[in-house]
Amino acid sequence: MTTSATRDEGPPAQTASSTETASSKSEQAYAFIKERIRNGSYTPGFRLVLGPIAKQLGVSVVPVREAIRRLEAEGAVTFERNVGAQVAMVDEREYFYTMETLSLVEGAATALSAPFVTAGDFAEARAVNAQMADCLDHFDPHRFTELNRAFHAVIFEHCPNPHVLDLVHRGWDRLAVLRDSTFSFVPGRARESVAEHESLLRLIESGAPALEIELAARAHRTGTLDALLSYQADHHAAPRR
Repeated sequence: MTTSATRDEGPPAQTASSTETASSKSEQAYAFIKERIRNGSYTPGFRLVLGPIAKQLGVSVVPVREAIRRLEAEGAVTFERNVGAQVAMVDEREYFYTMETLSLVEGAATALSAPFVTAGDFAEARAVNAQMADCLDHFDPHRFTELNRAFHAVIFEHCPNPHVLDLVHRGWDRLAVLRDSTFSFVPGRARESVAEHESLLRLIESGAPALEIELAARAHRTGTLDALLSYQADHHAAPRR
């Protein structure tokens, strides 16, 4: 007589669709929290309590926990014992280091990209710069910063070296995580920035040597940093550059 043995096969394997759903919820939570940190809804020191955030999103606490861990790895969130997860405080030194590094890699990327910038790119960059100029009379630092990134992306995205370009993207992403718009502290720098954008475009259009373009792009970036250093020196002790 043949009998069928019953064996414990454990819990059913997670299906591909359930894995994708979990990943999607985690990504949703990540985007939700990161945007609120970026726009200032979650200010430095704000406690990120899993339950309420999960309830807002209509998910369990698991994807929220995963999103917070991801933001912690990026430096946007810290975890304190007996306190929990909090939005990280803005680190001025980290901001300065990021800006200095970005000036180097973005300068190189802009110079490498220059031969590949098209007439359409120049038109797009000037259209963005015109919007930045329009912002000057009723200044919105957040909007101006967004347009600033869009402008520079037009002239560095053609960089043929993917490693240099990746470093530029990392620098801009790091600035977004730091959540600081320099222009909110030194709005006068915004007008100078618009003028320098046009000068940089003309330099690229004229076929200037790569080194000249790189140094101009680098000086443009450090000019913003120098303006903030000057502001900090006038208001309180600033980290030494």
